[in-house]
Amino acid sequence: MSMTYTWEITSLKTQNQTNILGDTLENAVVQTYWKKTGTDADGNTGSFSGATPFTAAETPADSFVAFADLKEDAVLEWIKAVVVGGYEKHVNEQIQKQIDEKTVAEPDMPWA
Repeated sequence: MSMTYTWEITSLKTQNQTNILGDTLENAVVQTYWKKTGTDADGNTGSFSGATPFTAAETPADSFVAFADLKEDAVLEWIKAVVVGGYEKHVNEQIQKQIDEKTVAEPDMPWA
């Protein structure tokens, strides 16, 4: 059965960080909270909420994107780079498990 997925950022945490060159990067994203939702062909949905940490220690100052200039699509790409190459199978299995639990019937006993 085909599944359509959507991703969203639910929260971010920032912190001033100093990179390896000694530059201070203000309001660097250090923690992301996100949700991936799957919808099957019948319209049933399930979701998985995750948290992915980041550091700006290796980010040169001229490549750093100020917090005010961040776009959700860009942050989602950071997250997907970690999740898709790592534990996406687990995420998708948990989404499918939620859908399966919603679609299982629990009828009254026929003799009740």
